[in-house]
Amino acid sequence: MTEGARGRAWALLTHAALTQAVTFVLRPATSYRALELDLSPAWLGVLSGTFALVPLVLALPAGHVVDRLGERRVMIAGGVLLTAAGGTFLVFGGSIPGLVIASIVLGTAHLCAVVGQQALVANTTSSGKLDAAFGYYTFAASAGQAAGPLLIVLFGGSQAIPDTTPVFQGAALIAVVVLACSFAIRDGARAVERDPAAPAGVGGLLRLPGLARALLTSCVVLAAVDISLVYLPALGAERGIASGVVGALLGLRAVASMTSRLFLGRLTRWLGRKRVLLVSIAASAAGLALAAAPVPVWVLAVAVTVAGLGLGVGQPLTMSWLAESAPPGMRGRAMSLRLTGNRAGQVIVPGTVGLVAAGLGAAGVLWVTAAGLAWTGFAARKLAVDRPHDS
Repeated sequence: MTEGARGRAWALLTHAALTQAVTFVLRPATSYRALELDLSPAWLGVLSGTFALVPLVLALPAGHVVDRLGERRVMIAGGVLLTAAGGTFLVFGGSIPGLVIASIVLGTAHLCAVVGQQALVANTTSSGKLDAAFGYYTFAASAGQAAGPLLIVLFGGSQAIPDTTPVFQGAALIAVVVLACSFAIRDGARAVERDPAAPAGVGGLLRLPGLARALLTSCVVLAAVDISLVYLPALGAERGIASGVVGALLGLRAVASMTSRLFLGRLTRWLGRKRVLLVSIAASAAGLALAAAPVPVWVLAVAVTVAGLGLGVGQPLTMSWLAESAPPGMRGRAMSLRLTGNRAGQVIVPGTVGLVAAGLGAAGVLWVTAAGLAWTGFAARKLAVDRPHDS
């Protein structure tokens, strides 16, 4: 790799890490602010779903824009919106409607940044290196996810519900850095001749064999990450666990995901994508089920670690499979199609399982999520995601 290419890769990874850091501090901080405003746990899932509401509609158009205009412009737009989201939380975050608006802006910013990042990885990586490339990319994203909750540890201290205003201020400053980093990005390859035998448009992508199962797997795994992000703070508040401890648990989950993603290329070469995917889903289901049980904090930490190891694998594997299956010039739309499914899950799944919280609390939501993951793993047995040279 040349020095220029190495610099562009670091710019992308930094952009990915900081984007996730802002997102993963603001989302649990939103939960704490909502609890401070006396929002019931049953409605936390609905609030969480607003993060994905507008992006659900905009994901496919964003992918088309990436394919037409390039990744850089879309990522700059994401930086502008991320900065706006930080300001919205500070100015309007004192009410539930304000939190809803801020969450929608945050979700839209996150969409623009992520669809640009993923298309850039797909357009600048050769087929045989996609698993490793998306593993490193999602490793950087997990680094941001681990760093984000540390701000809650820093400002939350021993309080069950921390002061969220300093958290919002720190996130807004980091968002400005993300915007500045966007200008260091360079576009990947787009101007290529389409293979006449390749699928045309989103409809053609949807007809790719196994795509529906891949989208379902990606959707449920990401929804499980979202639910853990929202309901671990709620679980801690119910059980009197300090917010600093909960923030550390969220960071531990992210670090576990980083570990599995860092070695993803090697794992898929040894075991094949399908086997790695099935084992990871089973581990995440078992970890969340154990976390929901009334266990000591150290057992909760083990459960969150196991869940994090499993939850870290599903996203990069489905990304690399889609990037390998989609023809050049359509990879932005392929990534946005996956994001559309993910956003649909983020809107529907948390709100649906949140209804469980009305009767069973946060632990009931985690149990239902674990059951959903187990069912998804069973359905993924027929998913043909292995490359021809995998075993």
